[in-house]
Amino acid sequence: MIENMELTGSNILLECLSREGVDIVFGYPGGVVIDVFDKLPGHAQLHHVLVRHEQAAVHAADGYARATGKVGVCIVTSGPGATNTVTGIATAYCDSIPLVVVTGQVPVSLIGNDAFQEVDIVGITRPITKHNFLVRDIRQLAMTVRQAFHLARTGRPGPVLIDLPKDIMHGSTDFVWPEQVRMRTYNPTYRANMHQLKRAGEVLAHARRPLILSGGGVIMADAWQELRDMAALMHAPVTSTLTGLGAFPGDDPKWLGMLGMHGTYEANKAVSHADVILAVGMRFDDRVTGRVSAFAADARIVHIDIDPTSIRKIVSVDVPVVGDCRQVLRDLLELLRTDRLAKDWPAEVAAWHEQIASWRAENSLAWQRSDALKPQQVIELLSAALSKDAIIATDVGQHQMWTAQFCTFRSPRTFLTSGGLGTMGYGLPAAIGAQLGCPDKSVVLITGDGSFQMNSQELITATHNRLPLKIIILNNAYLGMVRQWQQLFWNGNYVATDMQAQPDFVKLAEAYGAKGYSISTEAELATMLPQVLASPHLSILDVRVEREENVYPMVPSGAGLSEMLLA
Repeated sequence: MIENMELTGSNILLECLSREGVDIVFGYPGGVVIDVFDKLPGHAQLHHVLVRHEQAAVHAADGYARATGKVGVCIVTSGPGATNTVTGIATAYCDSIPLVVVTGQVPVSLIGNDAFQEVDIVGITRPITKHNFLVRDIRQLAMTVRQAFHLARTGRPGPVLIDLPKDIMHGSTDFVWPEQVRMRTYNPTYRANMHQLKRAGEVLAHARRPLILSGGGVIMADAWQELRDMAALMHAPVTSTLTGLGAFPGDDPKWLGMLGMHGTYEANKAVSHADVILAVGMRFDDRVTGRVSAFAADARIVHIDIDPTSIRKIVSVDVPVVGDCRQVLRDLLELLRTDRLAKDWPAEVAAWHEQIASWRAENSLAWQRSDALKPQQVIELLSAALSKDAIIATDVGQHQMWTAQFCTFRSPRTFLTSGGLGTMGYGLPAAIGAQLGCPDKSVVLITGDGSFQMNSQELITATHNRLPLKIIILNNAYLGMVRQWQQLFWNGNYVATDMQAQPDFVKLAEAYGAKGYSISTEAELATMLPQVLASPHLSILDVRVEREENVYPMVPSGAGLSEMLLA
Protein backbone atom coordinates (compact mmCIF):
# COMPACT_ATOMS: atom_id res chain seq x y z
CA MET A 1 0.00 0.00 0.00
CA ILE A 2 1.31 3.43 -0.85
CA GLU A 3 -1.33 5.40 1.07
CA ASN A 4 0.28 8.23 3.05
CA MET A 5 3.69 7.45 1.53
CA GLU A 6 5.68 10.38 0.21
CA LEU A 7 5.62 10.43 -3.61
CA THR A 8 6.80 12.83 -6.27
CA GLY A 9 4.21 14.70 -8.30
CA SER A 10 5.01 12.55 -11.34
CA ASN A 11 4.36 9.36 -9.41
CA ILE A 12 1.18 10.78 -7.91
CA LEU A 13 -0.10 11.56 -11.42
CA LEU A 14 0.70 8.10 -12.73
CA GLU A 15 -0.67 6.33 -9.66
CA CYS A 16 -3.91 8.27 -10.04
CA LEU A 17 -4.15 7.32 -13.72
CA SER A 18 -3.72 3.66 -12.79
CA ARG A 19 -6.45 3.86 -10.14
CA GLU A 20 -8.79 5.52 -12.61
CA GLY A 21 -8.52 2.38 -14.74
CA VAL A 22 -6.33 3.88 -17.47
CA ASP A 23 -4.46 1.27 -19.48
CA ILE A 24 -3.20 3.26 -22.49
CA VAL A 25 -1.63 6.72 -22.48
CA PHE A 26 -0.90 8.48 -25.77
CA GLY A 27 1.84 11.06 -25.72
CA TYR A 28 4.97 12.83 -26.87
CA PRO A 29 7.77 13.78 -24.46
CA GLY A 30 9.52 17.11 -24.00
CA GLY A 31 11.80 18.87 -21.57
CA VAL A 32 9.22 19.80 -18.97
CA VAL A 33 7.62 16.34 -18.73
CA ILE A 34 10.77 14.20 -18.84
CA ASP A 35 10.25 13.25 -15.20
CA VAL A 36 6.75 11.87 -15.89
CA PHE A 37 8.07 9.74 -18.74
CA ASP A 38 11.01 8.66 -16.57
CA LYS A 39 8.57 7.26 -14.00
CA LEU A 40 6.26 5.55 -16.54
CA PRO A 41 8.09 2.16 -16.57
CA GLY A 42 7.41 1.85 -12.83
CA HIS A 43 3.64 1.78 -13.45
CA ALA A 44 3.09 -1.53 -15.22
CA GLN A 45 -0.61 -0.99 -15.89
CA LEU A 46 0.08 2.06 -18.07
CA HIS A 47 1.10 1.31 -21.64
CA HIS A 48 2.48 4.40 -23.35
CA VAL A 49 1.98 4.86 -27.09
CA LEU A 50 4.42 7.27 -28.70
CA VAL A 51 2.78 9.23 -31.51
CA ARG A 52 4.65 11.49 -33.93
CA HIS A 53 2.67 14.69 -33.34
CA GLU A 54 0.80 15.97 -30.30
CA GLN A 55 -2.38 16.58 -32.31
CA ALA A 56 -2.38 12.88 -33.13
CA ALA A 57 -2.03 12.02 -29.43
CA VAL A 58 -5.34 13.73 -28.70
CA HIS A 59 -7.08 12.25 -31.75
CA ALA A 60 -5.83 8.78 -30.79
CA ALA A 61 -7.14 9.22 -27.24
CA ASP A 62 -10.41 10.42 -28.78
CA GLY A 63 -10.71 7.35 -31.04
CA TYR A 64 -9.91 5.12 -28.06
CA ALA A 65 -12.64 6.81 -26.01
CA ARG A 66 -15.29 6.59 -28.75
CA ALA A 67 -14.57 2.92 -29.44
CA THR A 68 -14.29 1.73 -25.83
CA GLY A 69 -16.52 4.11 -23.87
CA LYS A 70 -13.63 4.85 -21.50
CA VAL A 71 -11.84 8.13 -20.84
CA GLY A 72 -8.98 8.73 -23.30
CA VAL A 73 -5.71 10.08 -21.88
CA CYS A 74 -2.68 11.82 -23.36
CA ILE A 75 0.41 13.54 -21.96
CA VAL A 76 2.44 16.21 -23.78
CA THR A 77 5.00 18.84 -22.92
CA SER A 78 4.63 22.60 -22.51
CA GLY A 79 4.65 25.38 -25.10
CA PRO A 80 4.32 24.03 -28.66
CA GLY A 81 3.57 20.57 -27.32
CA ALA A 82 0.56 22.00 -25.53
CA THR A 83 -0.60 24.24 -28.40
CA ASN A 84 -0.40 21.30 -30.81
CA THR A 85 -3.20 19.64 -28.82
CA VAL A 86 -5.70 22.44 -29.42
CA THR A 87 -7.29 21.04 -32.61
CA GLY A 88 -7.70 17.61 -31.01
CA ILE A 89 -9.22 19.07 -27.86
CA ALA A 90 -11.66 21.18 -29.89
CA THR A 91 -12.60 18.11 -31.93
CA ALA A 92 -13.44 16.17 -28.75
CA TYR A 93 -15.26 19.14 -27.21
CA CYS A 94 -17.58 19.57 -30.20
CA ASP A 95 -18.53 15.87 -30.11
CA SER A 96 -18.66 15.49 -26.29
CA ILE A 97 -15.84 12.94 -26.02
CA PRO A 98 -14.38 12.19 -22.55
CA LEU A 99 -10.66 12.98 -22.47
CA VAL A 100 -8.07 13.98 -19.88
CA VAL A 101 -5.21 15.91 -21.48
CA VAL A 102 -2.13 16.48 -19.31
CA THR A 103 0.21 19.26 -20.43
CA GLY A 104 3.54 20.21 -18.93
CA GLN A 105 4.13 23.77 -17.75
CA VAL A 106 7.12 25.83 -16.65
CA PRO A 107 7.75 26.05 -12.87
CA VAL A 108 5.15 27.99 -10.92
CA SER A 109 7.66 30.74 -10.14
CA LEU A 110 8.22 31.39 -13.86
CA ILE A 111 4.57 31.45 -14.96
CA GLY A 112 3.84 34.83 -16.53
CA ASN A 113 7.53 35.63 -17.19
CA ASP A 114 7.62 34.48 -20.84
CA ALA A 115 9.89 31.59 -19.91
CA PHE A 116 11.17 29.19 -22.56
CA GLN A 117 8.27 27.10 -23.91
CA GLU A 118 5.74 28.83 -21.66
CA VAL A 119 2.23 29.36 -22.97
CA ASP A 120 -1.05 29.98 -21.19
CA ILE A 121 -2.66 26.74 -22.32
CA VAL A 122 -5.37 27.09 -19.66
CA GLY A 123 -6.44 30.39 -21.18
CA ILE A 124 -6.14 29.09 -24.74
CA THR A 125 -8.26 26.01 -24.10
CA ARG A 126 -10.86 27.50 -21.76
CA PRO A 127 -13.49 27.80 -24.57
CA ILE A 128 -12.88 24.23 -25.82
CA THR A 129 -12.69 22.21 -22.61
CA LYS A 130 -15.37 21.16 -20.19
CA HIS A 131 -13.00 22.39 -17.48
CA ASN A 132 -9.27 22.89 -17.03
CA PHE A 133 -6.88 23.03 -14.08
CA LEU A 134 -3.53 24.66 -13.38
CA VAL A 135 -1.99 22.78 -10.45
CA ARG A 136 -0.10 25.17 -8.16
CA ASP A 137 -0.04 23.03 -4.99
CA ILE A 138 1.20 19.44 -5.12
CA ARG A 139 -1.10 18.56 -2.23
CA GLN A 140 -4.06 19.18 -4.56
CA LEU A 141 -2.75 17.02 -7.40
CA ALA A 142 -4.49 13.74 -6.52
CA MET A 143 -7.85 15.44 -6.03
CA THR A 144 -7.37 17.40 -9.26
CA VAL A 145 -6.86 14.20 -11.24
CA ARG A 146 -9.93 12.63 -9.59
CA GLN A 147 -12.02 15.69 -10.42
CA ALA A 148 -10.75 15.75 -14.00
CA PHE A 149 -11.88 12.17 -14.66
CA HIS A 150 -15.17 12.76 -12.86
CA LEU A 151 -15.89 15.79 -15.03
CA ALA A 152 -14.76 14.11 -18.25
CA ARG A 153 -17.00 11.04 -17.92
CA THR A 154 -20.12 12.34 -16.17
CA GLY A 155 -22.96 14.59 -17.28
CA ARG A 156 -22.35 15.67 -20.84
CA PRO A 157 -18.88 14.18 -21.40
CA GLY A 158 -16.01 16.26 -22.67
CA PRO A 159 -12.27 16.98 -22.58
CA VAL A 160 -10.63 18.22 -19.37
CA LEU A 161 -7.10 19.62 -19.28
CA ILE A 162 -4.60 19.46 -16.40
CA ASP A 163 -1.67 21.88 -16.72
CA LEU A 164 1.16 20.56 -14.55
CA PRO A 165 4.16 22.78 -13.72
CA LYS A 166 7.62 21.26 -13.71
CA ASP A 167 8.30 21.93 -10.04
CA ILE A 168 5.03 20.23 -9.06
CA MET A 169 6.16 17.11 -10.90
CA HIS A 170 9.54 17.14 -9.17
CA GLY A 171 8.19 18.00 -5.72
CA SER A 172 6.88 15.44 -3.24
CA THR A 173 4.15 15.04 -0.66
CA ASP A 174 2.23 12.32 1.15
CA PHE A 175 -0.06 10.53 -1.30
CA VAL A 176 -3.70 10.39 -0.24
CA TRP A 177 -6.19 8.84 -2.66
CA PRO A 178 -9.53 10.71 -2.56
CA GLU A 179 -12.16 7.98 -2.29
CA GLN A 180 -15.00 10.33 -3.20
CA VAL A 181 -15.33 13.31 -5.49
CA ARG A 182 -17.66 16.10 -4.47
CA MET A 183 -17.90 19.29 -6.50
CA ARG A 184 -20.36 21.72 -5.00
CA THR A 185 -21.15 23.55 -8.24
CA TYR A 186 -21.27 20.49 -10.49
CA ASN A 187 -24.34 18.29 -10.15
CA PRO A 188 -25.63 16.91 -13.47
CA THR A 189 -29.32 16.03 -13.62
CA TYR A 190 -29.82 12.33 -14.40
CA ARG A 191 -33.49 11.79 -13.51
CA ALA A 192 -36.00 13.88 -15.39
CA ASN A 193 -38.57 16.09 -13.73
CA MET A 194 -41.70 13.94 -13.44
CA HIS A 195 -43.99 16.73 -14.66
CA GLN A 196 -41.93 17.14 -17.84
CA LEU A 197 -41.76 13.38 -18.26
CA LYS A 198 -45.54 13.09 -18.15
CA ARG A 199 -45.91 15.97 -20.60
CA ALA A 200 -43.54 14.19 -22.97
CA GLY A 201 -45.47 10.94 -22.62
CA GLU A 202 -48.73 12.70 -23.39
CA VAL A 203 -47.33 14.25 -26.58
CA LEU A 204 -45.81 10.98 -27.76
CA ALA A 205 -48.96 9.02 -27.01
CA HIS A 206 -50.99 11.12 -29.45
CA ALA A 207 -48.53 10.99 -32.35
CA ARG A 208 -49.85 9.96 -35.76
CA ARG A 209 -46.68 10.64 -37.68
CA PRO A 210 -43.97 10.03 -35.05
CA LEU A 211 -40.27 10.28 -35.75
CA ILE A 212 -37.23 9.68 -33.53
CA LEU A 213 -34.09 11.78 -34.01
CA SER A 214 -31.10 10.10 -32.38
CA GLY A 215 -27.79 11.84 -31.66
CA GLY A 216 -24.34 11.03 -30.38
CA GLY A 217 -25.59 11.42 -26.82
CA VAL A 218 -27.45 8.11 -27.14
CA ILE A 219 -24.13 6.37 -27.75
CA MET A 220 -22.30 8.31 -25.02
CA ALA A 221 -25.05 7.32 -22.54
CA ASP A 222 -25.11 3.65 -23.62
CA ALA A 223 -28.81 4.16 -24.36
CA TRP A 224 -29.06 2.31 -27.66
CA GLN A 225 -31.19 -0.57 -26.34
CA GLU A 226 -33.66 1.88 -24.82
CA LEU A 227 -33.73 3.75 -28.14
CA ARG A 228 -34.57 0.54 -29.98
CA ASP A 229 -37.23 -0.35 -27.43
CA MET A 230 -38.82 3.08 -27.83
CA ALA A 231 -38.89 2.80 -31.62
CA ALA A 232 -40.51 -0.63 -31.33
CA LEU A 233 -43.11 0.57 -28.82
CA MET A 234 -44.05 3.66 -30.82
CA HIS A 235 -43.68 1.93 -34.19
CA ALA A 236 -41.69 5.04 -35.08
CA PRO A 237 -39.15 5.42 -37.87
CA VAL A 238 -35.68 6.51 -36.74
CA THR A 239 -33.11 8.85 -38.21
CA SER A 240 -29.91 10.14 -36.67
CA THR A 241 -27.20 12.73 -36.77
CA LEU A 242 -23.77 11.89 -38.17
CA THR A 243 -22.30 11.09 -34.74
CA GLY A 244 -25.37 9.05 -33.78
CA LEU A 245 -24.87 6.44 -36.50
CA GLY A 246 -24.80 2.90 -35.10
CA ALA A 247 -27.11 3.50 -32.16
CA PHE A 248 -30.01 2.14 -34.24
CA PRO A 249 -29.44 -0.85 -36.56
CA GLY A 250 -28.92 0.26 -40.14
CA ASP A 251 -30.66 -2.88 -41.42
CA ASP A 252 -33.86 -2.37 -39.39
CA PRO A 253 -36.95 -1.57 -41.55
CA LYS A 254 -37.63 1.49 -39.38
CA TRP A 255 -34.22 2.99 -40.14
CA LEU A 256 -34.33 6.02 -42.46
CA GLY A 257 -30.63 6.83 -42.61
CA MET A 258 -28.89 10.03 -41.60
CA LEU A 259 -30.68 13.37 -41.77
CA GLY A 260 -29.40 16.81 -42.63
CA MET A 261 -27.34 18.52 -45.31
CA HIS A 262 -26.31 15.21 -46.89
CA GLY A 263 -29.02 13.11 -45.29
CA THR A 264 -31.21 10.65 -47.12
CA TYR A 265 -34.22 11.80 -49.09
CA GLU A 266 -36.66 9.90 -46.89
CA ALA A 267 -35.11 11.12 -43.60
CA ASN A 268 -35.27 14.77 -44.60
CA LYS A 269 -38.80 14.36 -45.95
CA ALA A 270 -39.92 12.64 -42.74
CA VAL A 271 -38.57 15.46 -40.56
CA SER A 272 -40.47 17.96 -42.69
CA HIS A 273 -43.78 16.07 -42.40
CA ALA A 274 -43.75 14.48 -38.92
CA ASP A 275 -46.33 15.61 -36.38
CA VAL A 276 -44.29 14.57 -33.30
CA ILE A 277 -40.51 14.34 -33.04
CA LEU A 278 -38.65 12.72 -30.16
CA ALA A 279 -35.11 14.16 -30.23
CA VAL A 280 -32.67 12.25 -28.01
CA GLY A 281 -29.10 13.25 -27.21
CA MET A 282 -28.64 15.67 -30.10
CA ARG A 283 -28.17 19.43 -30.27
CA PHE A 284 -29.82 20.46 -33.59
CA ASP A 285 -26.58 21.43 -35.32
CA ASP A 286 -27.00 23.65 -38.39
CA ARG A 287 -25.91 20.76 -40.65
CA VAL A 288 -28.91 18.85 -39.28
CA THR A 289 -31.58 21.53 -39.35
CA GLY A 290 -30.97 23.45 -42.54
CA ARG A 291 -32.90 26.73 -42.35
CA VAL A 292 -34.18 26.71 -38.79
CA SER A 293 -37.46 28.47 -39.60
CA ALA A 294 -38.35 25.63 -41.97
CA PHE A 295 -37.24 22.79 -39.69
CA ALA A 296 -40.03 20.42 -38.62
CA ALA A 297 -42.60 23.19 -39.04
CA ASP A 298 -45.56 20.83 -38.47
CA ALA A 299 -44.13 18.91 -35.52
CA ARG A 300 -44.34 19.10 -31.77
CA ILE A 301 -40.85 18.37 -30.45
CA VAL A 302 -39.84 16.52 -27.29
CA HIS A 303 -36.13 17.08 -26.65
CA ILE A 304 -34.14 14.93 -24.20
CA ASP A 305 -30.61 15.97 -23.28
CA ILE A 306 -28.45 15.94 -20.16
CA ASP A 307 -27.11 19.39 -21.02
CA PRO A 308 -29.82 22.01 -20.39
CA THR A 309 -27.89 24.59 -22.44
CA SER A 310 -28.38 22.45 -25.56
CA ILE A 311 -32.18 22.60 -25.28
CA ARG A 312 -33.94 25.46 -27.08
CA LYS A 313 -30.56 26.94 -28.06
CA ILE A 314 -31.27 26.56 -31.78
CA VAL A 315 -34.70 25.01 -32.26
CA SER A 316 -37.78 25.86 -30.22
CA VAL A 317 -39.13 22.71 -28.58
CA ASP A 318 -42.49 21.96 -26.98
CA VAL A 319 -41.36 19.70 -24.15
CA PRO A 320 -37.79 20.02 -22.84
CA VAL A 321 -36.62 17.07 -20.73
CA VAL A 322 -33.29 17.41 -18.93
CA GLY A 323 -31.71 14.14 -17.91
CA ASP A 324 -29.53 11.21 -18.85
CA CYS A 325 -30.73 9.73 -22.16
CA ARG A 326 -30.71 6.17 -20.89
CA GLN A 327 -32.54 6.90 -17.66
CA VAL A 328 -35.10 9.21 -19.28
CA LEU A 329 -35.88 6.71 -22.03
CA ARG A 330 -36.32 3.96 -19.45
CA ASP A 331 -38.73 6.13 -17.48
CA LEU A 332 -40.62 7.13 -20.65
CA LEU A 333 -40.93 3.51 -21.75
CA GLU A 334 -42.42 2.58 -18.39
CA LEU A 335 -44.78 5.54 -18.50
CA LEU A 336 -46.01 4.80 -22.00
CA ARG A 337 -46.47 1.10 -21.32
CA THR A 338 -48.54 1.68 -18.18
CA ASP A 339 -50.39 4.96 -18.76
CA ARG A 340 -51.01 5.07 -22.49
CA LEU A 341 -54.61 4.89 -23.64
CA ALA A 342 -55.48 1.49 -25.07
CA LYS A 343 -54.89 1.99 -28.79
CA ASP A 344 -53.36 -0.01 -31.59
CA TRP A 345 -50.31 2.14 -32.18
CA PRO A 346 -49.00 0.32 -35.27
CA ALA A 347 -52.39 0.64 -36.96
CA GLU A 348 -52.47 4.36 -36.21
CA VAL A 349 -49.16 5.05 -37.91
CA ALA A 350 -49.54 2.61 -40.80
CA ALA A 351 -50.33 5.44 -43.21
CA TRP A 352 -47.19 7.24 -42.05
CA HIS A 353 -45.02 4.24 -42.94
CA GLU A 354 -46.75 3.99 -46.31
CA GLN A 355 -45.85 7.63 -46.95
CA ILE A 356 -42.21 6.97 -46.05
CA ALA A 357 -42.16 3.96 -48.38
CA SER A 358 -43.40 6.17 -51.21
CA TRP A 359 -40.57 8.66 -50.55
CA ARG A 360 -38.07 5.84 -50.74
CA ALA A 361 -39.55 4.83 -54.09
CA GLU A 362 -39.45 8.42 -55.35
CA ASN A 363 -35.77 8.80 -54.63
CA SER A 364 -34.05 8.22 -57.96
CA LEU A 365 -30.58 9.04 -56.69
CA ALA A 366 -29.17 5.54 -56.96
CA TRP A 367 -25.68 6.13 -58.33
CA GLN A 368 -24.80 4.51 -61.61
CA ARG A 369 -21.65 2.60 -62.37
CA SER A 370 -19.41 3.95 -65.09
CA ASP A 371 -16.00 3.22 -66.56
CA ALA A 372 -14.42 5.05 -63.63
CA LEU A 373 -14.85 3.65 -60.15
CA LYS A 374 -17.57 5.38 -58.16
CA PRO A 375 -16.73 6.06 -54.49
CA GLN A 376 -20.23 4.91 -53.47
CA GLN A 377 -19.54 1.57 -55.15
CA VAL A 378 -16.31 1.13 -53.16
CA ILE A 379 -18.01 1.86 -49.83
CA GLU A 380 -20.99 -0.41 -50.51
CA LEU A 381 -18.68 -3.30 -51.32
CA LEU A 382 -16.54 -2.58 -48.25
CA SER A 383 -19.56 -2.39 -45.95
CA ALA A 384 -20.87 -5.73 -47.20
CA ALA A 385 -17.50 -7.37 -46.54
CA LEU A 386 -17.10 -6.20 -42.92
CA SER A 387 -18.36 -7.88 -39.77
CA LYS A 388 -21.16 -6.34 -37.70
CA ASP A 389 -18.78 -5.08 -35.02
CA ALA A 390 -16.05 -3.76 -37.34
CA ILE A 391 -15.02 -0.19 -36.53
CA ILE A 392 -14.93 2.37 -39.32
CA ALA A 393 -13.10 5.67 -38.90
CA THR A 394 -13.18 8.52 -41.39
CA ASP A 395 -11.61 11.86 -41.97
CA VAL A 396 -13.75 14.78 -43.19
CA GLY A 397 -15.11 15.53 -46.63
CA GLN A 398 -16.97 13.74 -49.39
CA HIS A 399 -15.70 10.31 -48.32
CA GLN A 400 -17.13 10.97 -44.84
CA MET A 401 -20.61 11.67 -46.21
CA TRP A 402 -20.52 8.68 -48.60
CA THR A 403 -19.51 6.49 -45.67
CA ALA A 404 -22.45 7.78 -43.64
CA GLN A 405 -24.80 7.18 -46.58
CA PHE A 406 -23.59 3.83 -47.91
CA CYS A 407 -22.21 1.95 -44.90
CA THR A 408 -24.63 -0.09 -42.83
CA PHE A 409 -23.85 0.52 -39.15
CA ARG A 410 -25.54 -2.07 -36.95
CA SER A 411 -23.78 -1.52 -33.63
CA PRO A 412 -22.85 1.48 -31.48
CA ARG A 413 -19.24 2.65 -31.18
CA THR A 414 -18.44 1.39 -34.67
CA PHE A 415 -18.30 4.77 -36.44
CA LEU A 416 -15.60 7.29 -35.52
CA THR A 417 -15.65 10.69 -37.20
CA SER A 418 -15.23 14.36 -36.42
CA GLY A 419 -18.78 15.71 -36.53
CA GLY A 420 -18.98 19.14 -34.94
CA LEU A 421 -15.53 20.53 -35.82
CA GLY A 422 -14.97 18.68 -39.11
CA THR A 423 -11.27 17.96 -38.57
CA MET A 424 -9.22 16.70 -41.49
CA GLY A 425 -6.43 14.46 -40.23
CA TYR A 426 -8.59 12.98 -37.48
CA GLY A 427 -9.06 9.56 -39.04
CA LEU A 428 -5.68 7.80 -38.89
CA PRO A 429 -4.79 8.58 -35.25
CA ALA A 430 -8.41 7.89 -34.21
CA ALA A 431 -8.23 4.50 -35.94
CA ILE A 432 -4.97 3.80 -34.11
CA GLY A 433 -6.60 4.61 -30.78
CA ALA A 434 -9.61 2.42 -31.59
CA GLN A 435 -7.45 -0.53 -32.63
CA LEU A 436 -5.36 -0.31 -29.46
CA GLY A 437 -8.53 -0.10 -27.38
CA CYS A 438 -10.30 -2.90 -29.26
CA PRO A 439 -7.52 -5.26 -30.40
CA ASP A 440 -9.95 -8.07 -31.30
CA LYS A 441 -11.98 -5.96 -33.74
CA SER A 442 -11.34 -5.06 -37.35
CA VAL A 443 -10.62 -1.36 -37.77
CA VAL A 444 -10.86 0.32 -41.17
CA LEU A 445 -10.07 3.92 -42.06
CA ILE A 446 -11.91 5.44 -45.01
CA THR A 447 -10.18 8.66 -45.99
CA GLY A 448 -9.54 11.06 -48.83
CA ASP A 449 -6.22 11.87 -50.42
CA GLY A 450 -6.31 15.37 -48.91
CA SER A 451 -7.27 14.36 -45.38
CA PHE A 452 -4.82 11.46 -45.26
CA GLN A 453 -1.85 13.76 -45.80
CA MET A 454 -2.76 15.80 -42.72
CA ASN A 455 -1.44 13.15 -40.28
CA SER A 456 0.14 10.48 -42.48
CA GLN A 457 3.24 10.47 -40.24
CA GLU A 458 1.21 8.35 -37.81
CA LEU A 459 1.67 5.36 -40.13
CA ILE A 460 4.87 4.69 -38.23
CA THR A 461 2.94 4.69 -34.94
CA ALA A 462 0.65 2.03 -36.39
CA THR A 463 3.39 -0.15 -37.87
CA HIS A 464 5.61 0.16 -34.80
CA ASN A 465 2.72 -1.12 -32.68
CA ARG A 466 1.96 -3.84 -35.27
CA LEU A 467 -1.62 -2.72 -35.77
CA PRO A 468 -3.44 -4.47 -38.63
CA LEU A 469 -5.32 -1.34 -39.75
CA LYS A 470 -6.84 -1.21 -43.20
CA ILE A 471 -6.78 2.19 -44.92
CA ILE A 472 -8.97 2.87 -47.94
CA ILE A 473 -8.05 6.13 -49.70
CA LEU A 474 -10.80 7.38 -52.01
CA ASN A 475 -8.42 9.26 -54.25
CA ASN A 476 -10.04 11.82 -56.55
CA ALA A 477 -7.01 14.14 -56.49
CA TYR A 478 -9.19 17.00 -55.27
CA LEU A 479 -10.22 18.54 -52.01
CA GLY A 480 -13.54 17.05 -53.00
CA MET A 481 -16.11 18.76 -50.81
CA VAL A 482 -14.71 22.23 -51.42
CA ARG A 483 -14.46 21.46 -55.15
CA GLN A 484 -18.14 20.41 -55.12
CA TRP A 485 -19.15 23.76 -53.63
CA GLN A 486 -16.93 25.56 -56.16
CA GLN A 487 -18.66 23.67 -58.95
CA LEU A 488 -22.19 24.33 -57.72
CA PHE A 489 -21.93 27.85 -56.30
CA TRP A 490 -18.71 29.43 -57.63
CA ASN A 491 -19.13 28.77 -61.37
CA GLY A 492 -16.72 25.85 -61.40
CA ASN A 493 -13.76 28.02 -60.41
CA TYR A 494 -11.54 25.33 -58.87
CA VAL A 495 -9.06 27.46 -56.93
CA ALA A 496 -6.59 25.68 -54.62
CA THR A 497 -8.51 22.38 -54.63
CA ASP A 498 -6.59 20.40 -57.27
CA MET A 499 -4.49 17.79 -55.44
CA GLN A 500 -2.88 16.00 -58.38
CA ALA A 501 0.52 16.94 -56.94
CA GLN A 502 0.47 14.14 -54.37
CA PRO A 503 2.81 11.40 -53.16
CA ASP A 504 2.79 7.85 -54.40
CA PHE A 505 0.72 6.32 -51.61
CA VAL A 506 1.96 2.80 -52.35
CA LYS A 507 5.59 3.85 -51.93
CA LEU A 508 4.64 5.89 -48.88
CA ALA A 509 3.07 2.81 -47.30
CA GLU A 510 6.18 0.77 -48.01
CA ALA A 511 8.43 3.49 -46.57
CA TYR A 512 6.55 3.18 -43.28
CA GLY A 513 6.66 -0.61 -43.26
CA ALA A 514 3.08 -1.16 -44.47
CA LYS A 515 1.63 -2.83 -47.56
CA GLY A 516 0.42 -0.60 -50.37
CA TYR A 517 -1.79 -1.22 -53.40
CA SER A 518 -3.29 1.04 -56.06
CA ILE A 519 -6.39 0.21 -58.13
CA SER A 520 -8.64 2.02 -60.58
CA THR A 521 -11.10 -0.52 -62.01
CA GLU A 522 -14.07 -2.49 -60.76
CA ALA A 523 -12.30 -5.78 -61.51
CA GLU A 524 -9.26 -4.72 -59.46
CA LEU A 525 -11.53 -3.66 -56.61
CA ALA A 526 -13.30 -7.02 -56.54
CA THR A 527 -9.94 -8.80 -56.44
CA MET A 528 -7.91 -6.58 -54.11
CA LEU A 529 -10.42 -5.52 -51.45
CA PRO A 530 -10.90 -9.04 -49.99
CA GLN A 531 -7.13 -9.57 -50.02
CA VAL A 532 -6.47 -6.30 -48.21
CA LEU A 533 -9.16 -6.95 -45.59
CA ALA A 534 -7.80 -10.46 -44.94
CA SER A 535 -4.19 -9.31 -44.58
CA PRO A 536 -2.63 -9.45 -41.09
CA HIS A 537 -0.59 -6.36 -41.94
CA LEU A 538 -1.34 -2.66 -42.01
CA SER A 539 -2.44 -2.12 -45.60
CA ILE A 540 -3.25 0.91 -47.72
CA LEU A 541 -5.55 0.61 -50.73
CA ASP A 542 -5.25 3.68 -52.95
CA VAL A 543 -8.51 3.67 -54.94
CA ARG A 544 -8.57 6.04 -57.91
CA VAL A 545 -12.21 7.08 -58.16
CA GLU A 546 -14.15 9.32 -60.51
CA ARG A 547 -12.71 12.77 -59.91
CA GLU A 548 -15.79 14.99 -60.05
CA GLU A 549 -18.39 12.79 -58.37
CA ASN A 550 -20.63 14.83 -56.04
CA VAL A 551 -22.41 13.98 -52.79
CA TYR A 552 -26.20 14.01 -53.09
CA PRO A 553 -28.72 14.70 -51.64
CA MET A 554 -27.42 18.12 -50.70
CA VAL A 555 -29.24 20.88 -48.82
CA PRO A 556 -27.71 24.20 -49.91
CA SER A 557 -26.74 26.71 -47.25
CA GLY A 558 -29.80 28.64 -46.10
CA ALA A 559 -32.29 26.14 -47.54
CA GLY A 560 -34.77 23.96 -45.69
CA LEU A 561 -34.40 20.18 -45.50
CA SER A 562 -37.18 19.68 -48.04
CA GLU A 563 -35.26 21.81 -50.57
CA MET A 564 -32.69 19.13 -51.33
CA LEU A 565 -30.60 19.11 -54.49
CA LEU A 566 -30.87 15.61 -55.88
CA ALA A 567 -28.37 15.87 -58.73
